[in-house]
Amino acid sequence: MNQSKIRQLRISRAWSQEQLAELSSLSVRTVQRIENGEQASLDTLGAIAAAFDIKVSELTENDTRDGNSPEHALDDQIERARQQVAEESSFYRSVLLWAGVNAGLFALNHYTSPDSFGFAWPLCIWGGILLLRGLRIFVFRGTVERWQKARLQKLIRKP
Repeated sequence: MNQSKIRQLRISRAWSQEQLAELSSLSVRTVQRIENGEQASLDTLGAIAAAFDIKVSELTENDTRDGNSPEHALDDQIERARQQVAEESSFYRSVLLWAGVNAGLFALNHYTSPDSFGFAWPLCIWGGILLLRGLRIFVFRGTVERWQKARLQKLIRKP
């Protein structure tokens, strides 16, 4: 790990050790120890890298190129988590949009032709699509990838 890199990044952002500690949810003493040359765990490096919005491998001296190091695995895990959060927040925005638009359509329908239920079509169709998307994001997350992995392993084992 390159302690001077962490200090350099911190100073380039004009952060104090206390600010870095707060942003990375670490103690000030931990930040001080790392900057003074003590080894940090991958979790600690991950927290610091997330605070700087960089990859863990960028904080390490021995940057391996094979992609099999623990730092790269942690970087991949962080990237997958960021993608998951982005996908979930996009889903929640879609649900809010769906609710707002359909509330407006219901009000418009209610005041223009109260005997008609024309608002129900977009409500049900758009709602069904959102339901399927929600199931894919929250219930069946990773199912296709797991199936593909199992299928590949099965095909490789065949004589």
